[in-house]
Amino acid sequence: MKISESDFYENFNSFEDLESEIWNQMLVKTIAMMETDPVYMEYSVREKLLAFYYSLLEELKANRSFILAEIGDVEFKPKVPTYLKRLKKSFQNYIDTLMLEGRDTSEVASRPVIESQYSNLFWMQLVFIIQFWIKDDSRKFEKTDTAIEKSVNLSFDLIGKGAIDSMLDFAKFMYQNKMS
Repeated sequence: MKISESDFYENFNSFEDLESEIWNQMLVKTIAMMETDPVYMEYSVREKLLAFYYSLLEELKANRSFILAEIGDVEFKPKVPTYLKRLKKSFQNYIDTLMLEGRDTSEVASRPVIESQYSNLFWMQLVFIIQFWIKDDSRKFEKTDTAIEKSVNLSFDLIGKGAIDSMLDFAKFMYQNKMS
């Protein structure tokens, strides 16, 4: 890198810290780029997440050799590798912001018991997408694009208000207003 060791340690305490920052900056750069686009700001929450994944994929493609060297064939495990912890925290903050917006626009159903876990569920989705992309041998990673679309659509179908929510709401209403 053509810097002195002391200059390196002014910014990072280890190579692992540097790796962690590289991963985090890919995410930060992706979000910053999207948030400067006025069209992105008008998207639904589902569309914002789709745009995020597609944009992040472009950033990952630009750094594919680094990512393959870092991850290789490592499978997802419950314990997050140290070099991804900063990325995970930044990603979960981004997801929490989207979920708040989604509740305001009614794209995300209010489910007090489980909604605190949405950021963890979307983290697993991000890990799935990265692992899928690493193994994707299709031209221009077209299978990964399809996996992104289908997984995001499924996620929003599950966290949005649906038939089960309507049934529970109706049952609650009937219980509260039962006729004697």
